[in-house]
Amino acid sequence: MKILLTGANGYIGRRLLPLLVEAGHAVVCLVRDPRRFELPERLRHRVQVAQGDLLRPDSLVDLPLDIDAAYYLVHSMSGHDQDFFRAEQLSARHFTDYLDRTTARQVIYLSGIANDKSLSAHLRSRKAVEKVLRKARQAQLTVLRASIIIGSGSASFEIIRDLVEKLPVMITPRWLNSRCQPIGIRDVMFYLTAVLDHPDCLGQSFDIGGPDVLTYKQMLEGLAQQRGYRRYIFTVPVLTPRLSSWWLFLVTRTTFALAQSLVESLRNDTVVATKRSIEQVLRHECMSYPQALALAFTRIEQNEVISSWSDAVSSGVMEQNYMDFVQIPQNGVLTDRQTLTFARSPEEVLRNIWSIGGDRGWYKVDWLWRLRGLMDKAVGGVGLRRGRRSPTDLRAGDPLDFWRVLVADRAGRRLLLYAEMKLPGEAWLQFRILPNADGTHTLEQLAAFRPRGLAGRLYWYSLVPFHFVIFKGMIENIVHYPTPALTTGS
Repeated sequence: MKILLTGANGYIGRRLLPLLVEAGHAVVCLVRDPRRFELPERLRHRVQVAQGDLLRPDSLVDLPLDIDAAYYLVHSMSGHDQDFFRAEQLSARHFTDYLDRTTARQVIYLSGIANDKSLSAHLRSRKAVEKVLRKARQAQLTVLRASIIIGSGSASFEIIRDLVEKLPVMITPRWLNSRCQPIGIRDVMFYLTAVLDHPDCLGQSFDIGGPDVLTYKQMLEGLAQQRGYRRYIFTVPVLTPRLSSWWLFLVTRTTFALAQSLVESLRNDTVVATKRSIEQVLRHECMSYPQALALAFTRIEQNEVISSWSDAVSSGVMEQNYMDFVQIPQNGVLTDRQTLTFARSPEEVLRNIWSIGGDRGWYKVDWLWRLRGLMDKAVGGVGLRRGRRSPTDLRAGDPLDFWRVLVADRAGRRLLLYAEMKLPGEAWLQFRILPNADGTHTLEQLAAFRPRGLAGRLYWYSLVPFHFVIFKGMIENIVHYPTPALTTGS
């Protein structure tokens, strides 16, 4: 089959793509910016990349029309107002208009369980999108509605993990008593692939969930038990949704926009309805919550995190077009350039560069980097808590603490990062290893900042004394630090 995959850069899309290719399908990935869509070599011969923006119907004109099915995996977790609600429906309408010009027989949409009478804005939006997609003239809609998805890199899992690992005692909002039916990411992948071209799934909607119905408090306690932690959790009725959002934002690695969306949705019970069970069509035994947790931690320990929720979440600084910053400007930029010649194996130094940030840190005065992250978090920025997808592997588009990877050219020995922290300007950090005629190599470390007005210049010059300590020490330690164990990543 020929399949169009939207949301190919997202948490679900990155995991679904190889499964579709391995099943023998030809896949067309619809992305807004092909520059930030990196395909593994083993998939390239079966995957076509098409550029288009669902909010701009003119950009969809040249998409292939000879498709058999489509996956609609386009969600937004960062909007809260009517503009967000309208934008999601508008995207769905443009996509439906496109489907009506194609030969597609089926469109598959991953939605959220929405069985409560009073729904959050995001769950209402999911239902509204379903109604729009159902209006396609030929392509029949299959909807899978999931509750909390548990998997390495998923937003829900990472937030639960952060809360349990960082807080021995939690004073929590009352929405922790809401019920949900968590499902493992592996089971979500099973259903997404099993409903494809299944005659009994055409035109149908199904709730999907694991075998356990839990409160969010029980989910926290379950993860604590799995990790051998003793945690004390108390719920109080005084935390308003906004205070709850700030609580999640400050304690976990989520963005404030995502925290707001989650808090609003968590007040709803998301439990599978028994009226129309997917088990009547597809026999499948889902993992229990403890099993899904165990698998997620195994993937993390083996450095096999395929995708992360932060892969597809913009900072609000660059929105979605951060690859426009892939070249450091030549004019109007303030720089700090450090170089160091070394005789050590360049591959060892490169592995140190590729391991920067996350648990390994920034090679010099890490407490200053953490302080800068806390300052950024305090004003609504991303902070340092996002960490990194893999301890030793980087690819273009990866989040890296409060940076975003623009270029990860291992063969060319170049790493380029762009700052997603709150700044009065734009900042880059680049590492390059250059060969010398005598057989040695030189590491070039370039910090560049394009200030925005007087505030930007004052910001840069106020940090110059710290730059002397940080950047000089950082390049020396990158060259001389022991090299971390090599892992392949994924």
